[in-house]
Amino acid sequence: MNCIPVMISGLPGNVARIMASAALKDGRFSLVPFSLTGEEITQDRVSVDQTEVTLLKPSEREDKINEILEAYPGCICVDYTHPTAVNDNAKFYVRYKIPFVMGTTGGDRQDLEQTVSNGSMPAVIAPNMAKQIVGLQAMIEYGANTFPGLFKGFTLQVTESHQQGKADTSGTAKALVASFNQLGADFKISDIEKIRDPKIQQGTLGVPEEFIDGHGWHTYTLTAPDGSALFELKHNINGRQIYASGTFDAVVFLQHRIDTNNFDQKLFTMIDVLTAGK
Repeated sequence: MNCIPVMISGLPGNVARIMASAALKDGRFSLVPFSLTGEEITQDRVSVDQTEVTLLKPSEREDKINEILEAYPGCICVDYTHPTAVNDNAKFYVRYKIPFVMGTTGGDRQDLEQTVSNGSMPAVIAPNMAKQIVGLQAMIEYGANTFPGLFKGFTLQVTESHQQGKADTSGTAKALVASFNQLGADFKISDIEKIRDPKIQQGTLGVPEEFIDGHGWHTYTLTAPDGSALFELKHNINGRQIYASGTFDAVVFLQHRIDTNNFDQKLFTMIDVLTAGK
């Protein structure tokens, strides 16, 4: 397989930096030395493992994108920008017929999906790129579909802790709450406890200090009405390396769809990626 040119959007952000560094170390990919970024970013360039990447603001990218696509034919974008940029970025990719993996959460997801469906190139969109968490989520969803009402009457409590800069509620938490509600819990998305205070994260939860700026700790607790039974599900992720593996599996998945000219379906999730990799 030839190297796949990958442009990582979201630099100089931490997640995008990790993805760019991982791409440089992975022989399947070549890093495109450009990155879509926010208008508020003051830097023009950023260095990733001694590779200089030029940052393109929304006001600049239209003038450069055709040149980039000519220099790096077959480019696939990986988007780890800010939730406020999700929909605008997706429209940009679709307009220039760039396949993309959207790892950024937030935005108008219905509009995002419609944008891809109306376009001509495939995309993988997922609120979580960690394969193991996606698989766990699928198992809970299967249980909800197979045993609806199993936990009827139980009280659900949900906490999710992420780095202070994460603006939105975890998409994974929202999806799992939907499954738990199908299992009989009566819980509102707005009742998810978002923890963003580093002092609470380290002092109360026990998040290691070195991962305060990059972690995802979730706890889902189901308690029987009389307190006689308690069920708890946890998934604690330190750092962001776990997301790189799933993200680049998604890139390879898209490349395969393009190579086989398989465009009957354009919108994919990580479940599609996992299923294809069996």
